[in-house]
Formats: sequence, structure tokens, C-alpha cells
Amino acid sequence: MKAEILATGDEIRSGALVDSNSAFIAERLEAYGVEVVRHTSVGDDLENLTAALVEIGGRADVAVVTGGLGPTVDDRSAEAAARAAGVELEFNETAWKTVESFFKTFHRRMTPSNRKQAQLPDGCSVLDNPVGTAPGFAMTIGRCRFFFMPGVPYEMKRMLDGQVIPELIRLQGDAAMHSRVETITTFGLPESQVGEIMAGVEEAFPGLTLGLRSNFPQIQVKLYGRGPDSTQLAKRLDEAVRWAAVRLGTAVISEHGESMQAAVGRLLIEKEATLAVAESCTGGLIADWLTNVAGSSNYFLFSGVTYSNRAKIDVLGVSPETIDRYGAVSEQTAREMAEGARRVAGATYGLATSGIAGPDGGTDEKPVGTVCVGFAGPDGARSRRLNFSFGKRLMNKKIFAMAALDLLRKEIK
Repeated sequence: MKAEILATGDEIRSGALVDSNSAFIAERLEAYGVEVVRHTSVGDDLENLTAALVEIGGRADVAVVTGGLGPTVDDRSAEAAARAAGVELEFNETAWKTVESFFKTFHRRMTPSNRKQAQLPDGCSVLDNPVGTAPGFAMTIGRCRFFFMPGVPYEMKRMLDGQVIPELIRLQGDAAMHSRVETITTFGLPESQVGEIMAGVEEAFPGLTLGLRSNFPQIQVKLYGRGPDSTQLAKRLDEAVRWAAVRLGTAVISEHGESMQAAVGRLLIEKEATLAVAESCTGGLIADWLTNVAGSSNYFLFSGVTYSNRAKIDVLGVSPETIDRYGAVSEQTAREMAEGARRVAGATYGLATSGIAGPDGGTDEKPVGTVCVGFAGPDGARSRRLNFSFGKRLMNKKIFAMAALDLLRKEIK
């Protein structure tokens, strides 16, 4: 079953509003074996909207449309659908009852313009909207079954899962296909090299499709599969993931799509260990990432952004002689920072960064992109000096933070 998604509205067409609805819908449809072949965006112009519906109706099996069901004059989806199908708009009593019910439930005053939301194409089926004023509807245009839903995300999601997905499952019948995607998260290899390593996966596992997604500084390897037997599909994808993990080696952060910070958190929980962080060049970015993971309070104890030399000395206990002799950006200073963070917090592990994010401040010995990462644990303290140069301060900060977490991950393992 081939599906298309149409997002309507001038704010979507012009880029003033990010279209997150289409991404959500596509992911949900694919999960239920409906192949999404095209995304389209069109504004509020009635002629353009009607033409888009006619075109989709001539080539797709099903289509999901969002937006244009409100009470204002620029909400034109129902009128366009009626024109595309060659039918009239009529006042739909079922739709009107859902509109009235919403206003009564939430004790809101209805305006005359809300009657417009019950003007729907003749012969359509109403899709109830329990959390908003705009009822959706379903109808056939050309060869395609269309589902029209509100553009408000939480209204759309409720209607999609509650009414559209069950109907799509029914329409597929015995021909229903299962879809699944597995995601491998990697760090440390450029996208081109990851692509070269993964080049043989489609030949080794016929029927699977490879996709790469850069989420700087991580690279995600996505393996897509589709088939009539969900058990066999899962088995084939699991085998492909293991095949990929062997070839990607230590660059693999997670075989299940986890981010670096989530993978590190899981390892800390498994070890019943805790962590303290001291950051200079990363400015709290590591702490921000770690605390974005639910449950991080179980293992994350302390963060200190010790940006100045005085803070490194007073808060973490870094020796002034170390900074004088080796500099703030040095393996020696980073190691003492990690030891200090661990000691101050009473944590199992300490992690520290000190570097030059740029665009200024570099020297021949320590160019922009230099970072020193310190690690301290029960078995002692170590540090590494690395160099990355992406020319942009924020990119350098991100890769510094990721490199530090990667060092921690490998040390824990």
C-alpha cells in the first residue's frame, strides 16, 4: 500500500512553521507496513490545494492530509476536497455534534464561524476529534482514500492513532506488511567511511535498505526492512545489526539507537557507579546532555564549569604549579580537574575537559580545536590530548563534549 502525506497551510509552505506532523505520520505509517512514497506541502490557495488533491488521488492508495480544518476563511481543505471529488459541501450533522460536544465539555463559547467546521464534502465519513474543535473526515478522491486531520499536533496524533491507523490496517487486510527499522549509533568515523564500511549490507541481507543520518557529531546507521512475517523480519534485522557492529567496531555507541549520553548513563547504572564532571571549554554542555536523560539523578552527582584558572584551583584543587608549568589546556591540568571533581562529589568517576574552541586563542603548539580530556576512577587517573578543527566554536564544543563522553564510555567498559 502506497501512501502520500500532504501538509497544508501558508505557514508550512513558507517555512515559517516547521512541519513536524509529516515526520510523525510517516514514522507511524511505516511502522504499520504502509509505505510512504512522497511528502508534499501546499499553501492555502484553493486552486493549488485542489490540484494537489487531484494529483495525489490519481497515483496513491491512501493519503493523509493535515491542516485547513479550522473556522477561518483561510481554512480550505474541506472545500478543496469537495472540488477535487466533484461533490458539494453540505452541513454534516454528525460533525456538528462533535463540535458542540467539545465546546460544552470545556465550557467554551461557540462563535458563528465554528459552523464552518461542519461544512464537509457530501458522502464523507467524519473522524471524531475529542480534543479539539475541528472534526476530521475521510473520503475517496480518484483511486485514493484520503484522511483529513487537523494541523494541531496533539489533535492530529490522537486522531491518527485512534481512527486512521485502525482503518489503514483494515484496508490492508491479508496483504498487510510489517515494517521495522533498526538504528546503530556511531561516533569517531566520518560519514563517508561509515558508508564504505556498510556498503555490502544490502547484498548480504537482500530486502533490507541502508540509510545514513548525520546528527553531528554522531552518525546513525539505519537499516530498514519490510516483510509479511514480523518474526522473520526481526530476525533478519538483528542479524544485520550484528554484521554491522562487527565491522564498525569500537565506533559503535549503541546497537539500539541510543545517544552517547543515554549509553553512558546505562553503563553507569549497570556498574552501580556515579559521575562528576568538571568542564572548561565545553561550558556545561556535557552536564546538559547527561541531565537530558531521564533518570540521570541516579548516577550524575556534580558539574562544575571551572572556566577560569582560579576556579580550577579553588574549586577543584588543581595545583597552581601545574597550570603555570603546563598551561590550563594540558593533559596534566585536565587530569587534576577530573581528580578534583571526583573528590569533591565523592563520585566513582570524574571527567574533565579543557581546550580551545576558537575561533581565537590557538597557538602553533595548541591550535584551535585542541582539547584535553581527563578521567579519574578507582584505578587511577588518565588524560588524553585530541585535536579537532571544524572552524566553528559550537561544533568544536560539541565534538569536545562527545569525545569526552566516548573516553568515559570506553573506560567504563
